[in-house]
Amino acid sequence: MSQAISPPPTNVTDSPAAVDLAIETHGLRKVYGGKIAVHDVTIAVPKGEVFGFLGPNGAGKSTTMKMLLGLAFPTSGTARLLGQPLGAMAAKRQIGFLPEQFRFHEWLKGTEFLDFHGELSGVSRADRRRKIPEVLELVGLAGRGNDRLRGYSKGMLQRIGLAQALLSDPALIFLDEPTSALDPIGRREVRDIIRVLKARGMTVFLNSHILSEVESVCDRVAIVDRGRVVRYGPLEELLREALEVELLLGAHDEALIGQIAEFGAIESREQGHHTTIRVRIESLDTVPALVETIARAGVAIYGVTPHRRSLEDVFLGAVEGGTE
Repeated sequence: MSQAISPPPTNVTDSPAAVDLAIETHGLRKVYGGKIAVHDVTIAVPKGEVFGFLGPNGAGKSTTMKMLLGLAFPTSGTARLLGQPLGAMAAKRQIGFLPEQFRFHEWLKGTEFLDFHGELSGVSRADRRRKIPEVLELVGLAGRGNDRLRGYSKGMLQRIGLAQALLSDPALIFLDEPTSALDPIGRREVRDIIRVLKARGMTVFLNSHILSEVESVCDRVAIVDRGRVVRYGPLEELLREALEVELLLGAHDEALIGQIAEFGAIESREQGHHTTIRVRIESLDTVPALVETIARAGVAIYGVTPHRRSLEDVFLGAVEGGTE
């Protein structure tokens, strides 16, 4: 199994690049009544990126997010948001949040709900009048602002929640399972919204169980398990580690197997008169040399199929009990 990409060094705050970080944490830990909810979370999220925060149930994702939002205090460790320490109002004014479990004021109309939350966020009346129609259109609720929330479907409530998180035009937005109540079309629309936010320079912290969506929009991910970061880094690098090539070969000897193993870890299985061999490789550029090695040995090659495993494969290999 390939080695995990190391979290950022503990002196990242002192580096010039630290000013370009939207989130940085070092050894973040939370203990509730003797039970450790978060052991050690050390991450760095550059400004303007979409960051995926992944892990199985009970891994410590929600507790970590609560600490970052100031809803829970760390037992130990440090963190900074937008260059400010946890709890600083200068940072809170620039943060939007869509919780997974929300309870909205069902007697309010959509526009009234947004106006209320906009005022709580310090958005001026003039800006609220301008921004409310914009965010309603962005989340696909144009024309439904005068409907009361009690008449909204669960998916529409998810959308209005996203709208309130965007109303103050935040620099950093936390989205906790933003597509959990949406159908496939709605999920695609949320992905498109996230891409728009990134294009505007916003940093998005995304917690989602739908790994295919994370894979399609995130620049960087952290996988947590039992309160610890077990994989971390740019998504492209994590997926590159999961690159394999499948070979379908004719009769060969053990010497060739040894030569193939020099290119990477292998798995093989017999299929009648043929053998299927999977080789973990670092890059597709390795494939021509691998094929040439086999051809030089005089072995028949019936198939060469590259495979790039999904984020789900990387995730399952990283969490406790998984096999990578």
